[in-house]
Amino acid sequence: MLKNEAAIPLIKVLTLPNGEGINKAYIDIMLEEEIPILCVNKNAHTHKLVPFKPLYDKDEFFWQKKEEGEYFITGYGLYKLEEKARAKVASLNLGKTKGKDTDKPETESVKTQEEKAFGSEYNTLAKMSVPEKVERLGKKSLLLNALLINENRDHSVVAEAITSTTNDTAIINHAVLKEIEHFTDKQAKAFSKDVVIRTSEIVKSSSKLLSENVFNDELMRTIARNSKGTVLQHITRVYLNGVAFLAYFNNMVSSSSTVMKIRNSFSLKYRKFYQGLLPHIDSYDITLDQVFLGSLRVIPPDMFLKWSIGFFIHDIGKAADIQYHEGEEAYDRNKAVDHVMIGYHSVMKKTNYPREVGLIVGYHHEYYGDPDGYGPFREYLQQYKKQNINAKQDYCITYELAPILDYQALSYFPAKVLEIIDVYDSLTDPRRVYRKSMNLEEALDTMYRDFIIKHRKIDPILFDIFTGFIREKEKKKESV
Repeated sequence: MLKNEAAIPLIKVLTLPNGEGINKAYIDIMLEEEIPILCVNKNAHTHKLVPFKPLYDKDEFFWQKKEEGEYFITGYGLYKLEEKARAKVASLNLGKTKGKDTDKPETESVKTQEEKAFGSEYNTLAKMSVPEKVERLGKKSLLLNALLINENRDHSVVAEAITSTTNDTAIINHAVLKEIEHFTDKQAKAFSKDVVIRTSEIVKSSSKLLSENVFNDELMRTIARNSKGTVLQHITRVYLNGVAFLAYFNNMVSSSSTVMKIRNSFSLKYRKFYQGLLPHIDSYDITLDQVFLGSLRVIPPDMFLKWSIGFFIHDIGKAADIQYHEGEEAYDRNKAVDHVMIGYHSVMKKTNYPREVGLIVGYHHEYYGDPDGYGPFREYLQQYKKQNINAKQDYCITYELAPILDYQALSYFPAKVLEIIDVYDSLTDPRRVYRKSMNLEEALDTMYRDFIIKHRKIDPILFDIFTGFIREKEKKKESV
């Protein structure tokens, strides 16, 4: 096989998911598109790319025979094959609807809540068996890996690949969580294990691609625009901006001048805000190191991956009927609280996702204990304080798990980042009909006024870094 070439056996691609028969639709597409096949002869130690058609014309079952070698399809070839297959299905469906009464939009009337929230492919993916779901995710992972090793990759191809991958992965995770809802915790973890593994692989690859394109706003818009379903679009935008922001944050704090500037302005600009959060500490003793346990520092790769996974599935527990973020009905606090609690308990108890991921899912609306916020941490903290009357939290934000689990800190770093990104997306989302969407400056002004000055909800230092990130993205967009 070609060095570092991501590929999958052709026999696996062309065999139907149930193992019974050949996928003739795929064969027709490969004949039409002349998708190349990687031929590997282990005896002769050769490998070469050959069009599918001449091989098929010579022997219609060549890919099932191993006497002359083995046959593979590359990640990009598989991507094109699946795209063409989806386009054909859409074309057939369109043909079936021609001539019908257009005054009665049949597709809209029969749409399920899940389809509205997660897109038209929800039911198809949800009905797959777990092995089929895992195989689907495996192909998506393969595609992303193929793009990673391609130094001359096209941004439009990256955008299409990440869109398709994000859509499928989010849908499958949501469907699996619904399926294991009434399983015992042990049964649920076993049932969802392979989906968790594949999802982690996909996030690892897609986050690398996104980190390399932090300010490519056109890439971001293309990906978000192509996501299907109201909830899915929100999940996609937050994930994209979350990963890009973490990469930007690392670039910023790796420069000692950035941290030094924050330190120098801390007393005049930030201290008063944190006094209200740490009232038991003398004002002059509240420093940057008191706010961020261990100070501002670069996020290491293992944390970066876990936090990216958390951003990706942060709303995966959102019930399909929740439209308070993107839909036509106004904000419903009870539903909002439920989606966090459902997601938190599902991820923590019924999957093998890292604990860091579960805390991000559960803690991303805590808002430093403000009455408008919600989440399990404040409930645990109240119980802890009842049992430990003199207990105080000496830090505002922690990177690590132990200080938040031991109640030494008020919040978890990635959850505080996600709060900011989540609010910004809420204010700028053009699909929210109960409230007019805001432009960049309007959203940032509103967040500063309502979430920092009037209420202590989001973190002001992280907000200032986020503001720099958003404005720099805007400058890059205008310069293109």
